[in-house]
Amino acid sequence: MKIELAENKVYFNDGLIKKEIHPFWLRERVDEEEFLDKGTQQRLFDPTTLDSQISINKVSINEKFLEVNFDDGVTSKLKIDKLALEFSNDDTVTKSIPKIKWNSTLENIKNFKYQDNFFDSKEMYDLLTSFYKYGFVIIKNIPTDNNFIVKFANSIGSVRRTNFGEYFDVISKTDPNDLAYTSLELSPHTDNPYRNPVPCIQILHCIESEVTGGLSTLVDGFTVTEDLKKQNPEFYKILSEVKVRFKFIDKDVVLEDWSELIKLNDDKTFKQVRFSPRLDYVPMLDKERLDLYYKARRKLSEMYNSEKYRIEFKLAPKDLMMMDNYRLLHGRTSYETKEGNRFLQGCYIDYDSTEGKLRHLKRKYNL
Repeated sequence: MKIELAENKVYFNDGLIKKEIHPFWLRERVDEEEFLDKGTQQRLFDPTTLDSQISINKVSINEKFLEVNFDDGVTSKLKIDKLALEFSNDDTVTKSIPKIKWNSTLENIKNFKYQDNFFDSKEMYDLLTSFYKYGFVIIKNIPTDNNFIVKFANSIGSVRRTNFGEYFDVISKTDPNDLAYTSLELSPHTDNPYRNPVPCIQILHCIESEVTGGLSTLVDGFTVTEDLKKQNPEFYKILSEVKVRFKFIDKDVVLEDWSELIKLNDDKTFKQVRFSPRLDYVPMLDKERLDLYYKARRKLSEMYNSEKYRIEFKLAPKDLMMMDNYRLLHGRTSYETKEGNRFLQGCYIDYDSTEGKLRHLKRKYNL
């Protein structure tokens, strides 16, 4: 990416296309101390009150800076590297971390260990990078007293409160409002598909584990849906087009939302999976289209439940798992309550939590 000048105009050239940069776009980005608060990085002026038909009287490149004199009397030195980061309109922090597809052969994933000053450490930056690559991360030695999961979540961002509360206890109950609060096996699913928006990230903290069963299971929905797209494009297409209704009911609330089982970005790349077949209701469609949809959903379910894609492991006391609820499906093997206690605590946070923390740590350590 190059900055080029011609007749008091500024252009960027990426090797394929050359475009003029609007003078007002540059004027909005002046960052001298009279224009930008250095602490908050907020403007000290309102650009909507300025004339957008501004022009450039004089411009030059001086080493790493673009020196511009605007016709409203303002002169500014703009960092070229900082400007270049904005040209793609992409998030250069999170989107630069590639998703690594995985299945049951996954092994040797680094576990992290909680320690003093953990939340603002270089180790936390590495942890969040690993989370974005694989969709989950496990941290050991997390304190189990005083609902520490809330402190952990709020040290990354903010707890996303739901109808289950600020946090929830995952333990077998006599009168549960969700199958998670039983000792039954839970097949791969995503949490809260009936919410708008769906909580992005789930955190589970193991407090007690005295049973031989109750293994945690994970499936990478990104890997599965990408494989489905290659193997059966027709199935992939209908599952990414038809929205189904997800519904949750208990004595206090009724929650509903509509979504595709495979949700795509505007450019048709992977965004999210929602899967909880005990809670979804397919809309009325033509019989032929429903025939195709039910076949596609069955195939997707078979893949999610296949040993080819599933990993299993046991969370020990003081282990905390953070997982991407938009990407991964999670579940549990059954266990016998007579063997002893199995007690986990859970809560949710959203992407702005991890993304904001990652950007902060990248800035702090100049990475």
